[in-house]
Amino acid sequence: MKKNKKNSKGNSGQKLYRKAKKIIPGGNMLLSKRPEMFAPDIWPSYFSKAKGINVWDLDGNKFTDFSIMGIGTNILGYGRKEVDEAVMQTIRSGNLSTLNCPEEVELAEKLVEINPWSSRVRFARTGGEANSIAIRIARAATNRDKVAVCGYHGWHDWYLSANIAKDSALDGHLLPGLSTSGVPRKLEGLTVPFKYGDIDSIAKLIKSEQFAAVKMEVARSTKPDKEFLEEIRKLTKKHGTVLIFDECTSGFRECYGGLHRKVNVEPDMAMFGKTLGNGYAITCVIGSDDIMSACENSFISSTFWTERIGPTAAIKTLEIMKQEKPWIFMNQQASKVRKNLSKIAKKNNLEITIGGLPVLTNFSINHPDWLKIKTYITQEALKHKMLISNSFYISALHTDEELDKYYQFIELIFRDISNHLDNDNFCGRLEGPHCHEGFQRLN
Repeated sequence: MKKNKKNSKGNSGQKLYRKAKKIIPGGNMLLSKRPEMFAPDIWPSYFSKAKGINVWDLDGNKFTDFSIMGIGTNILGYGRKEVDEAVMQTIRSGNLSTLNCPEEVELAEKLVEINPWSSRVRFARTGGEANSIAIRIARAATNRDKVAVCGYHGWHDWYLSANIAKDSALDGHLLPGLSTSGVPRKLEGLTVPFKYGDIDSIAKLIKSEQFAAVKMEVARSTKPDKEFLEEIRKLTKKHGTVLIFDECTSGFRECYGGLHRKVNVEPDMAMFGKTLGNGYAITCVIGSDDIMSACENSFISSTFWTERIGPTAAIKTLEIMKQEKPWIFMNQQASKVRKNLSKIAKKNNLEITIGGLPVLTNFSINHPDWLKIKTYITQEALKHKMLISNSFYISALHTDEELDKYYQFIELIFRDISNHLDNDNFCGRLEGPHCHEGFQRLN
């Protein structure tokens, strides 16, 4: 592919981002949306409009999103008409007042109906908040402090403290290099990571310590391990430890409700987010009555957890998902994507590793310069008006026609990479620095 310096540092999004880094610490509010995670000097950075699977940048350029679809929030597509109309009606009626919104009761009833093992619900607006709420409740219910974790559970002190004793302890749980700066040193040892599938390690932890909770993702990089999850369930019941499934990411992507329903393993508590409001801020913590009742004795309260937009969006989103069952189509499409990625890589003599849940597919080309290769893929995709990285979060609107455009680009870029991979000047094809991996300072 031809080298093109035209895009470098010239788009309005890049100019605004350079300004943002001077007045917003970290540049923005979410690590996963930093331009440095994609193509640092070229990524459009900001959007003016989003609809369906298309995103418009500040210069009016229209891009098709074959990347992370709002960090996995918009499985019905951007700007789903019915959801937006329900939200607009809420805005016209009033979003927040001295009184409570009735929608939170209706939404709680729906969530308990979907997950009949649960009986009570608390709401928040972000995944990190929901995770922290669940840990507080588990500690209150057991009168214990320690927590065992497997997976990514947000930015709060209780979770990041796992990296105090060893700063790489959480590296295998999605994001490497998470800093503990600002986390009290006295929290060391209260949160202990364990490896997915390693029943012996978690069994030793649970037996040797009085743990308040085992918190884990049902699956992230692989399919759910039913036998492992069943053993975890037995262990936690035996030792009076609260089992919490973090389904903020996995929920509603393979069935109506949590991924745990597919393996028939019921936790004591679970969290849902991301897909729940199709882009509107809403998360929940559901749980059994005996565990959730501990919430009554602990101060867990926030003004904007009572706003009306989130519950309104969630009620309408659940209604649409129940009717349309988008996860069936999404998983069919995801299977095609993975099959074609493997096929095209093999055709071009590239060794590829594909991981993640099917609808949250990620891939990497097995080469020491992978980060540079990844950046190059994104750089060239932008020239084809596509947002592409190594992660592809499938939505209900990624039709065969749209995916054909993705495959055509992958054919071109994989062939190009194969032809130049061993060339010493490959890195010279980049129009700026390569992308970051995990957390690191911007300056």
